[in-house]
Amino acid sequence: MRNLFVRECGNYKTSYKEDMKLFGTKSEFIKWLILIVILLTLPFYASNYWVGMLTLCAISAIGAIGLNILTGFTGQISIGVGAFLGVGGYTTAILTTTYGLSFWISLPLAGIVTAVVGGLFGIPSLRLKGLYLAIATLAAQVIITFIISRWDSVTGGTAGMVLSRPTIGNFTFMSNSSYYYLSIIILILTVLYSVNLLRTRVGRAFLAVRDRDIAAQIMGINLFYYKVLAFIISSFFVGIAGALLAHYTMIVSPELYNIQVSIQYLAMVLIGGLGSILGSILGAIFITLLPVGLTSVVDLLTAYMPNLYQLFSAFKEFVFGLAIILFLIFEPGGLDHIWQNIKHYFKVWPFSY
Repeated sequence: MRNLFVRECGNYKTSYKEDMKLFGTKSEFIKWLILIVILLTLPFYASNYWVGMLTLCAISAIGAIGLNILTGFTGQISIGVGAFLGVGGYTTAILTTTYGLSFWISLPLAGIVTAVVGGLFGIPSLRLKGLYLAIATLAAQVIITFIISRWDSVTGGTAGMVLSRPTIGNFTFMSNSSYYYLSIIILILTVLYSVNLLRTRVGRAFLAVRDRDIAAQIMGINLFYYKVLAFIISSFFVGIAGALLAHYTMIVSPELYNIQVSIQYLAMVLIGGLGSILGSILGAIFITLLPVGLTSVVDLLTAYMPNLYQLFSAFKEFVFGLAIILFLIFEPGGLDHIWQNIKHYFKVWPFSY
């Protein structure tokens, strides 16, 4: 058996069948298997607080992967993710609370309803791109949150709605550990689908639309179909993330889906790495845990300088914005590019190249 710590150097694939394999080598498969085992055993040695934080990271990663399919793979900017999260959250809230449907039925329905809404707002993508498309998705953010806030008879208006945790028979996913497993399993399924999507005709069409849309159209790729399809697939995963988040927090309210949430998800994709599944996960972890790290630093500093608590608290927002700017300037490839550089360093070590 080959050493797991020795990486392959060069391309030894001699057939299309080998090229289409999900795992190039047996050692690569074993490494991913070990990673999954670590993820599934984390609740046994992590505290309840960190299990809860990792659950939020997993849910955010599902939404970030959805956004990356749209922005990273197809090149269409969207700043309305917060509203689409709200569509998913409110759909499952209405279906489970008002109509009494099971969570296991409302979860895919939340994704489907969000996909339909995302597809409708994706229709202008044929005529608009870049900044103009971003403004169109911002309109989606405003329109959807306005409807949620004003449609009191269905959504509860500004008061929001209260949800319950999902159940299977007599078992309720009330503990952080049980909900962590649920989120991780859905995240793994999302990653498998997204990775395989890029290996299909649809995925290659997405990349062609992103790189050279006019050339792709000349080659016979239907721009309207694939651009709207990217909105539909992306919105489906965002809706699933919104439904999971709603049942985890057990409340939905219009202020939970504001423009700041959309900017946070866009930051996850930018900091993690555009067009990268791994980057989406790393970006979601970074953005979700960054406020926790900054709060710990502020608490440490105010222990010595209690009079400056207000100043340090305001400093957290500054650091959040500064992190995005620094990544855009010094590492536009994001955390995924940093990880690839680290792997490349050890692949050629002790040589520099």
